[in-house]
Amino acid sequence: MTVTRRLLLASLTVLASFGSMADTSVQAWPARPIRIIVPFGAGGATDIYARLLGQHLQIALGQPIIVDNRPGGNFAIGTEAAAKSPADGYTLVMVTSSHAVIEGLGVNRLKYQLMRDLTPVAALSSAEGVLVVHPSVPAANLKEFVALAKSKPQQLNYGSSGNGSMLHLEARLFESMTGTSMIHVPYKTGGAARIDLLEGRVQALFDTIPGAAPFIRNGKLRALGTTGPHRSPSLPDVPTLSEAGVSGFDVQVIIGLMAPAGTPRPVVERLNTEINAIMKRPDVREAWAKVDSQILAMSPEEFGKALSAEIGKWSQVVKSANITME
Repeated sequence: MTVTRRLLLASLTVLASFGSMADTSVQAWPARPIRIIVPFGAGGATDIYARLLGQHLQIALGQPIIVDNRPGGNFAIGTEAAAKSPADGYTLVMVTSSHAVIEGLGVNRLKYQLMRDLTPVAALSSAEGVLVVHPSVPAANLKEFVALAKSKPQQLNYGSSGNGSMLHLEARLFESMTGTSMIHVPYKTGGAARIDLLEGRVQALFDTIPGAAPFIRNGKLRALGTTGPHRSPSLPDVPTLSEAGVSGFDVQVIIGLMAPAGTPRPVVERLNTEINAIMKRPDVREAWAKVDSQILAMSPEEFGKALSAEIGKWSQVVKSANITME
């Protein structure tokens, strides 16, 4: 046997051993705890979702699930940490439509790209919002509110959870679809904006349904329409914005899980299968329904397409409204 042939055979043997090691590693997964990074603060909706899911996922996988809250930087801190983690199936990250908004804003300081540096694993749920106004606003319904805003350009105002936030862009989309122009009053959080709305210091707000519903029911806020394609089970008497006159208005916040790009396909598929099964459980559906969220069941590819569509949608809104981060 020639030296060249011996070297070739040795190389093939080494390559085969590496392939065997990789297969064994995937087959043995998970062999240790799995971390879910939540790039939002503890106690928020996304954190609650992660912990509810983790309770069931650790039983399904036979390994502890550790929820790691890393808020800050428009959720860039936690998301970047996930993107830079080893692609071994032991790091996941919670993402929402807000990630698509930030991508749409083209924030230069981001050190990751959502669809390049992370891979979709599973969608969990979607949640719609609601347009509410202070009772002092002389508009009993959406039609009257649009007419009022058109008659008084740049005189009505609305709050949001910050410049470039999801609540801000929902309002900008509403303005573009109705031909209205209002004054934007940004706050640090949606809760702070709601407080000022209740006090009458701002006149309108695109809010979450769980946050606004109690005040709608006691008459402290007036609901003009919900943002999704169907009426909310929590607010069955409130029409959707689309049926109330803004045809085609459809904004839902998607929540799901991603993993570092390059995570082995069998691991992604196993996670997707287990998560979809968990989300079909009656007790899980009941828990999600309490916060007015609709369960989603998607393949990784379907979830990826949904995220890409969100990025495209909000990029267009940002461009047409000339929105930049402050």
